[in-house]
Amino acid sequence: MASAAPDVTEDNQPTSKANKRIALLIGVLALLLAFSEILGKNAEQDALSRNIEASNLWAFFQAKTIRGTTLRTAAEAMEIELANATEPAARERLQKRIDGWKATIARYESEPETNEGRKELIARAKAAEARRDISSARDDKYDIVSGLLQIAIVVASAAIITGVTLLAWTGVGLGVLGFVLMVVAEVAPTALF
Repeated sequence: MASAAPDVTEDNQPTSKANKRIALLIGVLALLLAFSEILGKNAEQDALSRNIEASNLWAFFQAKTIRGTTLRTAAEAMEIELANATEPAARERLQKRIDGWKATIARYESEPETNEGRKELIARAKAAEARRDISSARDDKYDIVSGLLQIAIVVASAAIITGVTLLAWTGVGLGVLGFVLMVVAEVAPTALF
């Protein structure tokens, strides 16, 4: 009965069979690294896009605030003018203008039909910021995953050169850790750190 060939030679160097396994490990690690880089880039671009969206919404909120303040000031000034007006037609015109401005001010505060009142803009901007933070956390985790996988590839490659099997197992461990962190980045990006 023939015995199976050992994976190491007499001087404890990996054989061709062991080197093939390590090469396969390196290939899998490189594939995971490619996925990590792609997903990390997507998360980075999404975070940037969400940041721009939030900035635009806050700028729109600020513009509505300025417009509302301007109209409020104009309405208050016109109320003083109304108090001094004696002619009924002029008083009616002034009151109509004041009422129109106050309606516009109220619309600037809350406009659920268009979702563009200050109240709605605050909610939209905060939601965009929350989505940005999730994408940013995801990107940070993918950066760490890429680093772990790159180190795993280097360590596994060193196993072929040096013949130290522990280096190959270290590469496997780093690869598994990287894969687990990649899953965390997708399903729970704000977990851990």
